[in-house]
Amino acid sequence: MSANPSRWMALVAGEASGDVLAAQLLQGLRAHWPGLRAAGIGGPALQAQGFEAWWPSERLAVRGYVEVLRHYRAIVAMRRALKQRLLHEPPALFVGVDAPDFNLPLEADLRAAGVRTVHFVAPAIWAWRPERVELIRRACDHVLCIFPFEPALLAEHGIAATYVGHPLASVIPAQPDQAAARQALGLPLDAAVVALLPGSRRAEIDHLLPRMLAAAECMRQQRPQLRFVLPAVPALRSVILQHLQRAAAGAWVKVLDGRSHAALAACDVTLVASGTATLEAALFKRPMVIAYHMHPLSWWITRRKMRQPWVGLPNILCREFVVPELLQDAATPAAMAQAALAWLADDAAAQARRLALQQRFAVLHDELRRDTVGAALQVLRPMLERAS
Repeated sequence: MSANPSRWMALVAGEASGDVLAAQLLQGLRAHWPGLRAAGIGGPALQAQGFEAWWPSERLAVRGYVEVLRHYRAIVAMRRALKQRLLHEPPALFVGVDAPDFNLPLEADLRAAGVRTVHFVAPAIWAWRPERVELIRRACDHVLCIFPFEPALLAEHGIAATYVGHPLASVIPAQPDQAAARQALGLPLDAAVVALLPGSRRAEIDHLLPRMLAAAECMRQQRPQLRFVLPAVPALRSVILQHLQRAAAGAWVKVLDGRSHAALAACDVTLVASGTATLEAALFKRPMVIAYHMHPLSWWITRRKMRQPWVGLPNILCREFVVPELLQDAATPAAMAQAALAWLADDAAAQARRLALQQRFAVLHDELRRDTVGAALQVLRPMLERAS
């Protein structure tokens, strides 16, 4: 790796969505600096761009307090080793993509040593853990925000920030082609389709997928012609198949290798784990039932830190419960099945409810659509140029 600071930058992407976003940034920067080197923590999307992954991003894909504690020593050791390596050979710029619990302390140490730092995806201090604002101010030269209200909020605390839009809003079409998606997945055009999205982490799948499969069985008993699709993270496909085997659901759940966007385009309703997938479902204009279940201690801690009544991103952004949320003890198979079937009802009231939701989500889509990579590069390029 070149010692010229303009020739390399460090990146840390904490999970699959961050890996894709970081890869798009790197591709855009390389269009300006073809010889730019990049290294740190990343996944397959970054590595496809020639990124030097010292550790894989999946090592950071842990959610929930109890789950994090199980991996705490390994994560802290990895951050310490990364910090030492970056301080020994400082990059021109460090970009931490999401993963705030890992990235913000690292950014604070690097910035104190003179490394320029950018955090991409503002920590949701408006939703919970507002005390993190002090760490953000100390850690970040600039924050790239994916929601339009965030820069003004951060500016109140003296933090430089830019709204760059949500990258998914530019990737997902304004009018998804349901028929084409069904044809691509081998699904009938005239059947009602339910997408099961239990999350992308092992702990999420273990906690939530059995409940979703039981809910799906309840739905089948009432509407036998329903079809079910389940996009599987390739690394966790074997775990998902084990859950299907235990639930005797392998014969009627179509498991996909990834392809979550195709599943959302094809479906009529989705049972979805709280997280980025809920926003994806909203951008596909699909009715949904948001569910989540975690270790009881993790849930108790999380509940104490929440600052608003919503957990799902569509509800947070719309500032009301436009879709149902079934969390922890409320996430029973019967409740999930009932809420999903309500979206599929054939009466006029249900049809009006679906149309109103689609219109609300279309407005949200328009608000979030920007040239995200281009806007981000307007911030990053001057930083790299000043380091030349």
